[in-house]
Amino acid sequence: MAYAFTPGLRVARNTVIRKRRLLPLKGEVLVEAGSHVTAEQVVARTDLPGDVETVNVINKLGIDREDIFEYMLKKEGDPVEAGEAIAQTRPFIKWFRTTCTSPVAGVVEKISNVTGQVLIRQKPRPVEMRAYIDGKVVEVIEAEGVVVETRCAFIQGIFGVGREQAGEILVVTASPEEVLDAEKIPPDCKGKVLAGGSLVTRGAIDAANRAGAVGIVVGGMHAKTLNEILGYDLGVAITGTEDIPTTIVCTEGFGQISMAGRTFELLKELDGRRASMSGATQIRAGVIRPEIIVPVEGEAAEAIEDHEASPLALGDLIRVIREPHFGHIGKVSALPPELTKVESETMVRILELEFPDGQKAKLPRANVELIED
Repeated sequence: MAYAFTPGLRVARNTVIRKRRLLPLKGEVLVEAGSHVTAEQVVARTDLPGDVETVNVINKLGIDREDIFEYMLKKEGDPVEAGEAIAQTRPFIKWFRTTCTSPVAGVVEKISNVTGQVLIRQKPRPVEMRAYIDGKVVEVIEAEGVVVETRCAFIQGIFGVGREQAGEILVVTASPEEVLDAEKIPPDCKGKVLAGGSLVTRGAIDAANRAGAVGIVVGGMHAKTLNEILGYDLGVAITGTEDIPTTIVCTEGFGQISMAGRTFELLKELDGRRASMSGATQIRAGVIRPEIIVPVEGEAAEAIEDHEASPLALGDLIRVIREPHFGHIGKVSALPPELTKVESETMVRILELEFPDGQKAKLPRANVELIED
């Protein structure tokens, strides 16, 4: 019999995860293996080289490029401030003097008598890597970063936007079917991760921003709302770096889709608990899912056991990840072993999916993902 190994969307009450927190360039690691860290704690830092500003000195002074060194007031390696003179003519009458100034603060990196230009490297930009989750440092990668481990409740979403955040979970709807609108946003939710509902409205997002909430976890949202809060059409991209105050994670998909019952019940159990969340999403090679991580208090972390993906089986709960039926959840009712020709004229292995209302659909197995515990 042919098997299909399907990537899973995990919703787990108690699991162990590890997060690699690595700097973009080598730098300094600030914690030791075995130490306990909080989500906001800086575990490593480095400096990114500043941008280079090109100053066309010969044009500004009206000199020949071969003579540039004669007119320079600064040499390579010298620091300069924005507006400070770096080169100057020396006419017989000083009122005719021409001065070339630096447009930025930085260091003179290169003076060229070939191009007649001066390169000024702006000041380095500090980069700090935070732990992201409360947990234990189980590995230190020299000059690069750390691996943090935690035992936690873990929820993956299907799509998200926004940066890494941390805050207490606050469930704000009574059921997973309710629409999360502006009226359900409490005024005292600063630093909270608001959870619940089938759809988040633009008004609710604006109200959450004003109230200082750091995150929203909801069943779905309209694509139009996403474009409005971002100010542009997202298209096909890796998300997670958007400059928005409130990170949003959709657990089910686009449109009004009730949050899965067990996801909602788990969030209710976690109400008032501190969570880390990320909106980072990538749906192509190297799949990245948005996530909510809530450390389990008072339980020792155990070693992670690697495991292989399980094959699909009858009765498995799965989610459709492509149109038609995008975001819908159902159970596997049949797994025909033979290849079947689909609308694109290709021969693929399919499955039969039964939705909660009893309707059935036949879909390519590549169009679904397993919802794992």
